[in-house]
Amino acid sequence: MPHSLTIGKLSKQAGISIDSIRFYERQGLLAKPARTESNYRLYPLEAASRLRFIKKAQKLGFSLGEIQDLLDLSHDPSASKADVKKKAQGKIADIKSKIQDLSRMLKALEQLDESCDGHGSVVGCPILIALAEDDGQECHH
Repeated sequence: MPHSLTIGKLSKQAGISIDSIRFYERQGLLAKPARTESNYRLYPLEAASRLRFIKKAQKLGFSLGEIQDLLDLSHDPSASKADVKKKAQGKIADIKSKIQDLSRMLKALEQLDESCDGHGSVVGCPILIALAEDDGQECHH
């Protein structure tokens, strides 16, 4: 079994595109690989598990910066489970806040949708009128 992987083999093992591997490399989430004399990238075998870790963390909503923090913690002998748990709890709070925001947006859009019968020209469309009204609220998004 080889002690290193080409980018193509790494891509297959990790289930991640070559472009994504290069992107994570540029972002510093994956160490720059050694190069052969013919300039092919050679990644250590552990790179595949690191890439799977990154993808799983992204699916859970962690940003690349947060993933870097988690990776740093995983290699820090002085780090504790409490440190990792704090990161997870922060992400949980962040997701709950986004759910609340999305619920408010959904309710407002449903009310607008109900105000329009969907027939005729756009003249007098209650959705467009409501969007154009200056109700003194600033958009924060």
